[in-house]
Amino acid sequence: MANTKSNRPISIHKWVTGELGARIVGGEYRPGDYIPNETNLGEELGVSRTALREAFKTLTAKGLIESRPKLGTRITEKKHWNMFDSDVLEWFFRTEPSIEFYHSLFAIRGIFEPAAAKLAAQNRTQEQVVQLAEAYEKMEKASIGTDDVFTSDLEFHMTILEATNNEFVISLGKTIQTALAGIFKLSSSTEQEYIDALPGHKAIYQAIANKDADGAEQQMLVLLDESEQSVKEALER
Repeated sequence: MANTKSNRPISIHKWVTGELGARIVGGEYRPGDYIPNETNLGEELGVSRTALREAFKTLTAKGLIESRPKLGTRITEKKHWNMFDSDVLEWFFRTEPSIEFYHSLFAIRGIFEPAAAKLAAQNRTQEQVVQLAEAYEKMEKASIGTDDVFTSDLEFHMTILEATNNEFVISLGKTIQTALAGIFKLSSSTEQEYIDALPGHKAIYQAIANKDADGAEQQMLVLLDESEQSVKEALER
């Protein structure tokens, strides 16, 4: 990947980590494979052994690789990867993840986001209702084709998590914020898809504002089903 060298950020360590991380999650290096020896890899990337070893430490901490004495550095099985790590998620989106990746991601969203909407309806403050109303208004005013489309969608969902006033739910939401942003980019990739999703968001907002916990939970389930369908259609396109 010599053509990427001119695009390095100031932090060589971060760049090397990102290059190797993307190769791993993108399938260039597969679970069970050994990473090329440090000399060859260092020459390819144009970096020192010190930079490589620092990157290896980071990737090991994220569960992607392991060092095996006398054998080298091996890619671990996916079950060991820290899928909630923001860097790991960013590397997945950089390498165009599979439909199975999105399916798994929607499965975990289906577990905690409807429950979060229900908690938000039960625990929200009046100030948080106002914040949620403002977030929804930003969605309505977002210009199609701009980053405002998915950033306003992300803000809406993160505001719901904040309104649960449950530190564990809020923390979990923040760990997959990168993944949510990627999903919103896909699910709102056309003007019609974005417009079609607005009533569902409004229904969730109104249920939370009215302290309708069961209604908020159900409306979130419906929204997630529709969003997953939009993502599948976008990937097919």
